[in-house]
Amino acid sequence: MTALADVLVPLPVVLPLCAAGLKLAVGRRLQRARRGLSVVVLAAVLAVSVTLLVITDRDGPQAARMGGWAPTVGVVLVADRLSALMLTVSSAVTLCVLVYSLSQNMADRDDETPLSVFHPSYLVLVAGVSDAFLAGDLFNLYVGFEIMLMSSYVLLTVGGTAARVRAGATYVVMSLLSSLIFAAAIAMVYAATGAVTMAEIAARMDSLPPVVVSALDVMLLMVFGIKAAVFPVSAWLPDSYTTAPAPVTAVFAGLLTKVGVYAMLRTQTLLFPGGRVTTALMAVALLTMLVGILGAVAQSDLKRLLSFTLISHIGYMVFGIALASVRGISGAVFYIVHHITVQTTLFLVAGLVERRTGSSDLRRLGGLAEVSPLLALVFFVPAMNLAGIPPMSGFLGKLGLLRAGVDDGGVWAYVLVAAGTLTSLLTLYALVKVWNQAFWRTPSPDLAQAGMVESDDPDDDGPRPGEPPDHGSSDGHGLTGEEDEYLPAGRSDTASLSGRSITISTRLPGPMVAATLAMVALGLSYTVLAGPLVGLADRAAAELLDRSPYIEAVLGR
Repeated sequence: MTALADVLVPLPVVLPLCAAGLKLAVGRRLQRARRGLSVVVLAAVLAVSVTLLVITDRDGPQAARMGGWAPTVGVVLVADRLSALMLTVSSAVTLCVLVYSLSQNMADRDDETPLSVFHPSYLVLVAGVSDAFLAGDLFNLYVGFEIMLMSSYVLLTVGGTAARVRAGATYVVMSLLSSLIFAAAIAMVYAATGAVTMAEIAARMDSLPPVVVSALDVMLLMVFGIKAAVFPVSAWLPDSYTTAPAPVTAVFAGLLTKVGVYAMLRTQTLLFPGGRVTTALMAVALLTMLVGILGAVAQSDLKRLLSFTLISHIGYMVFGIALASVRGISGAVFYIVHHITVQTTLFLVAGLVERRTGSSDLRRLGGLAEVSPLLALVFFVPAMNLAGIPPMSGFLGKLGLLRAGVDDGGVWAYVLVAAGTLTSLLTLYALVKVWNQAFWRTPSPDLAQAGMVESDDPDDDGPRPGEPPDHGSSDGHGLTGEEDEYLPAGRSDTASLSGRSITISTRLPGPMVAATLAMVALGLSYTVLAGPLVGLADRAAAELLDRSPYIEAVLGR
């Protein structure tokens, strides 16, 4: 099995990087072939990830030593149940989002869309995510984060609008700050243990003074907290994500914060077992839940509202990590899988709403349930899933975490159980507000004039003749920059990959809808397959807390 692991484990990193290099070399030539290459590569990554999930669940962790070098001096990639599960879900999500982005560009009919940059950057992002999930040493984890940072900035600012560059600058500043702290933390870990391979660090950590262990733990938690957007280092996220095009926002919201949560989960179970910082983590989880959801309730823009719910629900995952029990870790793993899929789906739906209406501002929306019942359906299902309506996976994940909190029996655990219940109810309130205002309220006059009402012409793909011209560019929220001045109906500068204003479509592009429906179906599959998925999460949690299978796979002892 070692020889097979040496081949399979690196592929989720190597394949996207090779494809990105090839696409950059080809440039703008062979456009259809380049699109097909991206889809084929991500489908192959998904197939490899599923294979690794089956192997690790059957045979335990699989380690691949790059170049045949021993872990003390070489790079090691490790796939266990947790990392293989994260790879599988992230591969499925990135494949669906890629199909969505291809359709969006074709629907824009924009030949100037910088696909020669967008697609290689997207593939590099996928490689960075895979590298972070598979990293067997802290320095390689750092490299994975830097790969994600490099590609993320390109994707956030694609099109070069002022709003996107400003948001990208905020994202880069926060990411560079976390990278600086991470580099310092790695240096401290190496100075204290003489190793960067996580399996070796775990074996040597017990011999260190408790104060040194606590200092290293806090440093790494600070880094991963910034990446995961936990309170109080979460304010950067809503401003950074909401100006990007829908595919970019969706994959960022679904995946990038979960890489931070994954790193937190990996280091807390492997390097710092025993729950030394349980109280601090529970306090962070509590504040992240409440501050995030109160921010969501106050929003009047769909994408900003979803960004705040994203922050809030990170608190559930941190809660599970803080419990440091099999049930708590299992609940966190299940909830990560659920949230990656559902949050991505909702941001894809937000992109469809922008294309249908030209805005994501709830003050301007209305009547979508009548003019586009399918769009109402693809919003309603993941929205109720995120809110935790039984028997969906959101309910099952929250129930598992709340039960784990009750089993813990501590004061902080009961406080988090109450906060988790309140957060779920407020999430339902926020999403019902969107449902009522965007889908059932009478549409505003400017949207009706811009073509919100269905056309009798089957070939009608845009606004009616006589629609007012675009007099300005928006700030990403349906506004021109003056607080109460709206853009002309049907215009937005955030929906197009190139950053240019697009015209609303009375018929949503089929492949965009199909990709979103595939994501909805994936989210529902977690409910249908809840039994096997919970069992896998339980086994992953037991393996994480045991530590010995991981250490033996890496060190061979």
